[in-house]
Amino acid sequence: MAEKKLKPEELVQIELSPPAREWMDPSVNFRKGTWNYAAVPDTLDYLGLPNAGKWSPPDEEWPLPDNWQEIIHNGIKERLEKYRSFKVFMDICVRCGACADKCHFFIGSGDPKNMPVLRAELLRSIYRNDFTMAGKVLGKIAGGRKLSKQIIKEWFYYFFQCTECRRCSVFCPYGIDTAEITMIGRELLSLLGLGIEWVCTPLANCFRTGNHLGIQPHGFKDSLEFAVDELEEITGIRVNAPINKKGAEILFVAPSADYFASPHYYTLLGYLALFHELGLDYTWSSYASEGGNFGLFHSHEMIKRLNSKIYMEARRLGVKWIIGGECGHMWRVLNQYMDTMNGPADFLEVPVSPYTGTKFEHAASTKMIHISEFTADLIKHNKLNLDPRRNDHWVATYHDSCNPARSMGLLEEPRFIIKNVANNFHEMPENTIREQTFCCGSGAGLGTDENMEMRLRGGLPRANAVNYVKDKFGVNVLLCMCAIDKATLPPLLEYWVPGVEVAGVHELVGNALVMKGERPRTTDLRGEPMKGFGDAAGEEAQDV
Repeated sequence: MAEKKLKPEELVQIELSPPAREWMDPSVNFRKGTWNYAAVPDTLDYLGLPNAGKWSPPDEEWPLPDNWQEIIHNGIKERLEKYRSFKVFMDICVRCGACADKCHFFIGSGDPKNMPVLRAELLRSIYRNDFTMAGKVLGKIAGGRKLSKQIIKEWFYYFFQCTECRRCSVFCPYGIDTAEITMIGRELLSLLGLGIEWVCTPLANCFRTGNHLGIQPHGFKDSLEFAVDELEEITGIRVNAPINKKGAEILFVAPSADYFASPHYYTLLGYLALFHELGLDYTWSSYASEGGNFGLFHSHEMIKRLNSKIYMEARRLGVKWIIGGECGHMWRVLNQYMDTMNGPADFLEVPVSPYTGTKFEHAASTKMIHISEFTADLIKHNKLNLDPRRNDHWVATYHDSCNPARSMGLLEEPRFIIKNVANNFHEMPENTIREQTFCCGSGAGLGTDENMEMRLRGGLPRANAVNYVKDKFGVNVLLCMCAIDKATLPPLLEYWVPGVEVAGVHELVGNALVMKGERPRTTDLRGEPMKGFGDAAGEEAQDV
């Protein structure tokens, strides 16, 4: 963390004037609070990654292999041949600047190299110098730079100040996806053994135990059983949370934070209540106990390696199709990579709701749907007994988590659910939601304490929008559908917008759901009193 924790009124003093030095100067200042710890050698060795060494970003000398320039050159060449998108993105940018002020890190820091166009140029300048005729002949005049150790440091600094949120891509007239460039940049750094701890250790944990937190199967089982016990205390109903049940119709996969962290845990209680009330024939898996995929923050190969466990477990358990829980990056992987990386899933069936008969044709290839699609369909067909008054103590707004919104187009389903389970809902300004949603500022493995200043700066645009609806409508809860958001938004809001909580959409579903045979409810899933629900009110609600 920063040596001195700046007050909000100090951190918001952002210098937006361009620096005197030209952008081609690669020097960076690894100031505390603006960078992430390096991955430890044991983790890299466990993952089978090359050139593992002990180092720290502020070190004067980094432990690069002797042939580091050759490694980078060959890495770029291989990816230009393998990924057409990479070559296209390297060639077609005209530096129009449409993306320049769209990045939350640029808005929050004022650093020009956090403009998406310029962050991409850090890699594009090496491509231009070494892989284009104009660059080979004209060099700097054509925008080329010679690869140096200082440029490697520059890459590390700025490619780990990008959350791959893809907001910039929405505004690019040529459709350039700067997140893909960031992914390639990080892949190239990993070839030199340069990764960050909060990406690589979750990767290693996922290989070892099936989830990013390193929770063992018995710990996973204990967590679900604890949730079952607590839900019984709240509702009086004993639900079932089957694990590794062969022959179930549906495999349910959620991010590991849902059964380990707060406020994610209350979303888990919502899942369990919903599935019990439906009588859903489903199972959890102690091996595919993680929907999230930190491979997205590391390399394409890691995406593939981690995501394979979901289809492997679906085959082993003999399910028909898959539902995924509230997670962010999980859904970019599942929606955009899963079929070609780990498919085809021809051993599964196209998802069909056993309660409404709805056939989810858009999932005909992946055989996996998002829980908000499933729940919205149930509500549309009046299959749930919901009392939105149970959420009257919340005045809600909704944060479109970057990957479900921009990568999956999941915009209306969560709003439809919220409007049916809560009476008090207000949208943030139009240019901060839906496809244009602002990032939490801490995704892509950047949600660490040592990186806190950049997290707070990157999250400033989102916090400003929340502050607007708090002041105008009295909003006191920010809903979202992403495990990383649920982990990183609470400290962000505590800093910039104190008094606003964070919750999952299915937490409010669980609050509003009137279960058959439940005891009169006076508290929500957090154990907090529900507005207007004393004992008599609770008995009245039982009959709704």
